[in-house]
Amino acid sequence: MERTLIIIKPDGVARCLTGKIVQRIEDKGLTITKMVKTTLETPKVEAHYAHLKDRPFFSDLVAYMTTGPVILLEVTGENVIQVMRNLAGPTDSCKAPAGTIRGDFGTSVTQNVIHASDSVEAAESELQRFF
Repeated sequence: MERTLIIIKPDGVARCLTGKIVQRIEDKGLTITKMVKTTLETPKVEAHYAHLKDRPFFSDLVAYMTTGPVILLEVTGENVIQVMRNLAGPTDSCKAPAGTIRGDFGTSVTQNVIHASDSVEAAESELQRFF
């Protein structure tokens, strides 16, 4: 049984999409084992996105992720990382197909409603960071 981190980002929380996103996760047969609503602090966001620190959008991303509450989820299930990546859709909401969370609810590359861990190693590290 795999586990992964999902973050419903500030735009998703502000637009009252939490229930719809949780429903989609549960409809896939996945289990939400932890759920916390919080506002992220800059150092934690910087650590989370450290792999992007040299990118020109890094400071805007950090600022965005600290603008308001997020929902942190630990989700478990068989092949959960790949299932959630497919359910989330591509990072760029404009390129994400209808039926994916980002395709249906995202508005840009940054305001794309959801973060989903991309590997077992990343999931374990991210879950430790946030839980």
